[in-house]
Amino acid sequence: MEDKHYSFLESVNRSFNKAAKFTRWEKGILDQIRACNAVYRMRFPIKRDDGSIEVVEAYRAQHSHHKTPCKGGIRYSEMVDQDEVMALSALMTYKCAIVNVPFGGAKGGIKINPRNYSTWELQKITRRYTSELVKKEFIGPGTDVPAPDYGTGEREMAWILDTYMAMHPGEVDAMGCVTGKPVAQGGVRGRKEATGLGVFYGIREVCSMPDIMKKLGLTTGVAGKRVVVQGLGNVGYHTAKFFREHGAKVIAIAEFEGAIYSEDGLNEEAVFQHRKNTASILNFPIAANLRTSGDALELECDILIPAALENVINGENAARVKAKIIAEAANGPLTPEADDILAQKGALVIPDMYLNAGGVTVSYFEWLKNLSHVRYGRMEKRFTENLNKHIIGQMEELTGKTVDAREKLLIEHGPDEVDLVYSGLEQTMIEATREIMACWHANDKIPDMRTAAYVVAIDKVGTSYAELGIFP
Repeated sequence: MEDKHYSFLESVNRSFNKAAKFTRWEKGILDQIRACNAVYRMRFPIKRDDGSIEVVEAYRAQHSHHKTPCKGGIRYSEMVDQDEVMALSALMTYKCAIVNVPFGGAKGGIKINPRNYSTWELQKITRRYTSELVKKEFIGPGTDVPAPDYGTGEREMAWILDTYMAMHPGEVDAMGCVTGKPVAQGGVRGRKEATGLGVFYGIREVCSMPDIMKKLGLTTGVAGKRVVVQGLGNVGYHTAKFFREHGAKVIAIAEFEGAIYSEDGLNEEAVFQHRKNTASILNFPIAANLRTSGDALELECDILIPAALENVINGENAARVKAKIIAEAANGPLTPEADDILAQKGALVIPDMYLNAGGVTVSYFEWLKNLSHVRYGRMEKRFTENLNKHIIGQMEELTGKTVDAREKLLIEHGPDEVDLVYSGLEQTMIEATREIMACWHANDKIPDMRTAAYVVAIDKVGTSYAELGIFP
């Protein structure tokens, strides 16, 4: 099947329209839920290290204000354009609704390849971009809260925070203006691995459902499953790590320079170090090189996890994808044509709009931490440990038996911040998976899991408009 040339935004809206007919909302409300409320397109100059002046193109889109603040990452990529940030901000709205995080969707982007700039140049670009957002009130703990995305990380978020605080002296909640920060600057433990861990929790929950697994011809659980991961960035790395640690075999890893394959399974940290040392994942000991990165997508496996960029599975190659489960860790890795082809083949596509919501879920926890000005676990850790010690002591006294020392240590351990973050994320992903599956099973006309996820999201945003009314 040949792909029609949909833009990314058209693909998102096509999925929205496909789901809208399964909801009860009138056309006007659906039009408002679909619409992107505000887009800020900017140009600003920066002085390069060689003294030359360059004009930088950048964007910030706020898709929905049905809940505030708006929330969404900032990406640094040469592919950034207005259509992309509007599409990604729409996905953020639906994503937040599905996982019950009270934000409207937003997204930002700067049209650069960060590899072509020095650290000092990147800092100047980031700070100038932040100051432009401040001037137009497109950033703030109660307005719009950015986060890392493709090409950005903790370093850039710290620069954003410092710039915002410099322009808002004395604002007590200023740390909540951005998430994904270093822990020392108000970040939360567990944020870095959050998206990959959320992907793992979501797939694991799907794999625990006997009826779904039976339909796919798979056994329940993730142990023993053969997994292919495309992308060894933050999301792909951590997704591979959690699957390997829970007994799955990561048989192939792909990056833009190529892909490697080993039936015995790959260790993502060893591959990462090899790439760091050689600038390529190719020629990894114990693994075979694949001709192209795209070849990995067509391998025989149980679970395929595209964790890189958009449209990697499309009308041209979808028919050759052999995976029973395609789990979208990236944003928009499947085109609408690919969706149709895979549905006809009986494969299950677990959609991006909820599966990669681990990042925004833990960003929400970080934002709450910043507003409360206290670290998670600080108040209850010692209390919990003392209570658990008392309970174990009582049990030992009553039974006359002694609890094994290692078991005792585990039971007595009070929760650290990262324990509470992982627990909150696990609960969020399990609830969201069950809610989507319940919606899908309740209406046999809903064709796939993506459409069911959109139905859940549209219903939640629509309910907000119905309850709040429309101003004025």
